[in-house]
Amino acid sequence: MDVVIVGGGAIGLSIAWRSKERGLDVAVIDESFGHGASWAAAGMLAPVTEVHYGEEAVLQINLESSRRYPRFAADLTAASGRDVGYRQSGTLIVAPDGDDFAALNELFAFQCRLGLDARALKPSEARSLEPALAPSIRGAFFVEGDHHVDNRLLVGALEEACRRTGVELIEDRVEEMVTTGDRVTGVRLGDGRSMEARTVVLAAGSWSGRIAGIPERARPPVRPVKGQLLYLKGSESSPLLSRNVRGLDVYIVPRADGRIAVGATVEEKEFDTTVTADAVYTLLRDAYELIPGLRELELLEMVVGFRPGSPDNAPMLGPSTVDGLVIATGHYRNGILLAPVTADEIAHLLATGETSATIAPFTPTRFSATGVAS
Repeated sequence: MDVVIVGGGAIGLSIAWRSKERGLDVAVIDESFGHGASWAAAGMLAPVTEVHYGEEAVLQINLESSRRYPRFAADLTAASGRDVGYRQSGTLIVAPDGDDFAALNELFAFQCRLGLDARALKPSEARSLEPALAPSIRGAFFVEGDHHVDNRLLVGALEEACRRTGVELIEDRVEEMVTTGDRVTGVRLGDGRSMEARTVVLAAGSWSGRIAGIPERARPPVRPVKGQLLYLKGSESSPLLSRNVRGLDVYIVPRADGRIAVGATVEEKEFDTTVTADAVYTLLRDAYELIPGLRELELLEMVVGFRPGSPDNAPMLGPSTVDGLVIATGHYRNGILLAPVTADEIAHLLATGETSATIAPFTPTRFSATGVAS
């Protein structure tokens, strides 16, 4: 086997699909394909509205992956025969009161200093784009280039594309990495089988650092960041929204089938799967303040996911300090957004042995075994 990928979410499956296109013999191992952080995501592709102070390096790779999304979505639809729900309708950032408006003005100024494409709107202009907005909003900004995809359709299409192209999908857990001397040479599965591979790709999201057998100097310092998100049931024929709507503490993402995702909390609580009343209350309260009509909708689902965070909140992409082990994790808030660039560049690395300039700043070797930048 050329490549064994540990982790069958959006990152692992997309790497597998693109690597198989390059002629590599690929297997992906996961206990439940597409049902980790990828299933619990909102599907926002928002490099501009997600920009945070001090994360300019992450912004650049986010923007690059966003540019690649149209081709990625079209190629995936062709390979799988499935729509992935990619919509280029832009994002509205909305301020419901004066304090939020002041904070959003600071964010807008920061975006402008970075040369990003965002424009200020009067409240009436924002409501002309989204009539369901609260009449009391103080102001808004529109980012035309921030789009969205249906993350659940996406991972389903990736799984199907992998099957159609001949990727081996193995439903099992990885008990441990297998090493021979100073090299990772494969994995041992839960059923006792061992699989040998020229390269193992560690793409198990928040669980990437917890797999037995990873040499300590190469173990990625990734942590779970809990997020709670809910789905409401809207109308497919008469949708309440046509684009992403965000406030400072909440985002609202419409789906083509009428569902509306509302998210998400950010909690440093390890792998706590509890759905809390406070999260439901806070998300709905903040969403109602922007879109009052959400009150009439049915609550469909509450979901908990674990974002894979790194010490600097940037992804870890590329060869590890141990031969035979490549790492692709730590995508934090941007796993769905970064799937195209991660897949392209890791597949290129696997096929050629070359690390591209695009992912070089995100080498996993920038951290020691203790997770401290070296």
